Amino acid sequence: MNLNDLLPAGGINALANQLGVPPEQARQGAEALLPAILGGMSANHDSLDRHVSGLGGAELAHNVVGSEPTRLDDGNQLLGGIFGSKDVSRQVAGNAAKTSGLDSSLLKRMLPILAMLVAGHLAGRASGQQGGLGGMLGSIIGNLGIGGAGGALGNSAAGGLGSVLGSILGGGKH
Repeated sequence: MNLNDLLPAGGINALANQLGVPPEQARQGAEALLPAILGGMSANHDSLDRHVSGLGGAELAHNVVGSEPTRLDDGNQLLGGIFGSKDVSRQVAGNAAKTSGLDSSLLKRMLPILAMLVAGHLAGRASGQQGGLGGMLGSIIGNLGIGGAGGALGNSAAGGLGSVLGSILGGGKH
C-alpha cells in the first residue's frame, strides 16, 4: 500500500496549498507523520469509528480537498482522539522532524489536516465493510508493517517509530 492509498485524490496538493509549501515537502511530511497517525488510530480503534463519524466521517477529507475553509477544530479534535493529548502530538511532530529534516512547527500544523485526510478517506472506503474503520486499519497496519521495519512507507518514514509510538501511546516507561 502506498501514500496514495491512504489519502484522497488531491490530498497532497491540498495539504501543500494549505500550508504554503511545495507538494514534495507536503509528501515528505505526510510520509514522516503517517505511521504515527495510523498507529494512534489503530491503538484507539475501539472508539475511532464513533469519533470519526461524529466529526463527519468521509466529509473530513472532503473538507480538506474542497473549496471551503478547512475546519481545523475538527482535525484537532480528531488528534485528541488519536493521541490523547497535545503533548503526544508535539512528540510525534518532533520525532517526524528528526526523521524527515522538516521543521517541527510545520509538522505540527500539518498533523490535524493530515489526520482529517486519512480518517475521512479511510472512513469513506470502510463504509459498509464488515469491521468498519477499525477493521480496515488493522489490514493497513499489517500491510505497512508499522511498528516493525517500516513497511511500504519505508524505513526512513517509520524512523524507528515502533518504539517511539510504544512509549508515546503507553507502552514505554512511566
